[in-house]
Amino acid sequence: MDHLTHDEFFIKLAELFSSRKNKDHGKICLTQKRFSYGQDIPEPSAADHFPGLNVDGPLPVLIRASNGKSKPRRADKVKLSTVVEPSDLDAFYGRYAEVCKAGMLALKPRDRTKRKAKAKKKKGGAQQTAVAS
Repeated sequence: MDHLTHDEFFIKLAELFSSRKNKDHGKICLTQKRFSYGQDIPEPSAADHFPGLNVDGPLPVLIRASNGKSKPRRADKVKLSTVVEPSDLDAFYGRYAEVCKAGMLALKPRDRTKRKAKAKKKKGGAQQTAVAS
């Protein structure tokens, strides 16, 4: 899978958020990790078991987004990824935060009233038995 440019990534991420608008359930997974593939990181040795922790300079960051579809609906799965160089991180994260905030405002919040009512009932029932004894 090829990595998208930053502009393409933001456009498709906004589309991913808007596709979730007004739906009852679903998820959007956002992940980020250090991108070390193809970098000059030495092999582990007896003295240094984790040479990737002691790199000379900052490494690029891999940003991924997915709609979280599972195996049965794999054809509907959307996977986006882009690589951000260390010098571009500040500008990227500024725009990334704007897109995520705008997208999350449009998402429907979870309905937790049933769980709260069940917890309240359970809590109230436990207090009543304690008072009665």
